[in-house]
Amino acid sequence: MNDSVSPATLDAADDTLWVVCLCAEWCGSCREYRPLFEQVARSHPRFRFAWVDIEDHAELADDFDVETFPTLLVAGESGTRFLGPLLPHAETLARMLGALQQAQAPAPEVRTLIAALARDPGSFEITH
Repeated sequence: MNDSVSPATLDAADDTLWVVCLCAEWCGSCREYRPLFEQVARSHPRFRFAWVDIEDHAELADDFDVETFPTLLVAGESGTRFLGPLLPHAETLARMLGALQQAQAPAPEVRTLIAALARDPGSFEITH
């Protein structure tokens, strides 16, 4: 059985997937990664992209216990498709988005973060 989800399957779902970079302003890798993350956002309009500074938004990010930067979360109402550190390369992120796994039940911290993003996307969302 193939666990990957095709772009057509993602488009057919009523679930908007967020691609969230959990980062820190003091992290040089994160600062260098942001323009590449924005580039991937422009080339993947079916996803919503957000940049969440774990210090500025500690109330949302503390439960993720981020130790490695950047850490990526791909999730929506249906659940989590990816959560973990990812090499800060545009090609790596684009390849990962093209081969997402089926959703896993979201943890409480993922639900909280997705709800906050949905309430105030302008504070976090990377515009296309």
